[in-house]
Amino acid sequence: MQTVTVTRAFDAAPAAIERELTDLEPFMEAAGFTEVTVDGDRIDIRNAVGFLTIELTLDVVDREGSALTYVQRDGIFSEMETRYVVDERDGGCEVTATTEFEVDVQYLGPVFDATVVKRQRRHELNRQFDYLEEQVAG
Repeated sequence: MQTVTVTRAFDAAPAAIERELTDLEPFMEAAGFTEVTVDGDRIDIRNAVGFLTIELTLDVVDREGSALTYVQRDGIFSEMETRYVVDERDGGCEVTATTEFEVDVQYLGPVFDATVVKRQRRHELNRQFDYLEEQVAG
């Protein structure tokens, strides 16, 4: 299993960050995906990465200690889960986003491997954190 983790401190109350995390459509769009559709606890994503278009269907699930967790129902991974944990800190909070994944063997190749996924995922998570900063600034 491969892991990507990004952590950032925010000058905002944990509740404010959690509200933004759970407003799923704009939060997921902030990652820069080509297309995002939210229907209840189901998230459909299309993302053009280079010459590849990746499609994922995700389900939001409950995980103790997590403000938001989603798992892949259908897509390129044999397994994938992303968790966002919000911890209170003096004067604000810290958010840690962790994606654990295993690329389905049929998708592995010279241009698509775990290194590419990790780099892309780090970029997406940082864009979401930039969005959170913009939303709670003020």
